[in-house]
Amino acid sequence: MGRADRSRVRQLVTRGMGPTLGGKRAMRAAKIFGVVATVVAAGMMASLVEAQNRPASTRGHTATQLGGSYNDEGRYEGGNWIDIHYGRPILRGRQGIFGEGAEYAQGIYAGAPLWRVGADQTTTFTTEADLLIGGQRLAAGEYTMFADLGNPTAWTLIFTTWGVKQQFREDNPNALWGAYGYDDSKDVMRTTMSVETVEYSMDQLQVGFVDMTQQGGAMYVLWDNQLATVPIQLAN
Repeated sequence: MGRADRSRVRQLVTRGMGPTLGGKRAMRAAKIFGVVATVVAAGMMASLVEAQNRPASTRGHTATQLGGSYNDEGRYEGGNWIDIHYGRPILRGRQGIFGEGAEYAQGIYAGAPLWRVGADQTTTFTTEADLLIGGQRLAAGEYTMFADLGNPTAWTLIFTTWGVKQQFREDNPNALWGAYGYDDSKDVMRTTMSVETVEYSMDQLQVGFVDMTQQGGAMYVLWDNQLATVPIQLAN
C-alpha cells in the first residue's frame, strides 16, 4: 500500500470529524485508519495472490441428458446424464496451433503420446446410460478421454479407465496427469471423429453437444480452426 493510498484512506476516514481532532477523537481516528489500512492492504494482497494462483487454463464442464421425457406439468423426467470435465486452454494470440503436415498436432501433444482433449488434469467423460459413439458401444460409467490426432481429417477418440492425477507429481501408477504416461493397456473403446478446418478461430477450447434429440445428436471438439465431431446416441 503506497503513501498516496494511505493518505487517501486517511482523508476518507477523517472527513466529517470537524476542523480539529483532539484527544480521544484523534486516537479514535488513528485506530480507525489503522484498521481500514490493514483491511485494504489485506484485500490488495489477496487479489495479488489470487492473480498469481489463477491457472492458465480454466476448468470446463459440459453436460446433456438423453432418454427422458416431459410430463404433463412440463418437468423433465427419466433422463440420463452425460458429463464432460476438461481444462480449457486459450490461444492468447497463437495462430495455427495444430500445425501442418508432419508437424500436425506435435505442439498439442507437448511431449505426450496423445492429446488429453483439454489442459492440465486428464479429461473425464461420465455417462449414466450405454451409448453408441461413432457406432461403437460405450457402457455406462466414468472414463478418461483422449484423442489421437495422427490423421488431420479423422481423429481417433479414445475412452479409457486410467484414473486422474490431481497433481502432476502424484505417485499413482494407475492414474495420469493429462496424457503423460499413457499406454493402451486401459483402453475401453476407440472411435473416429470427422475433422474439418473452419473459417474462424475459437480462442478457448470448447467441447459440447449439438443437434441433440432425446435419442442423441453429436459431440464436438472445437479449438482454433479445427472442428471435430462424432455421432452420439443411446444404445438399444
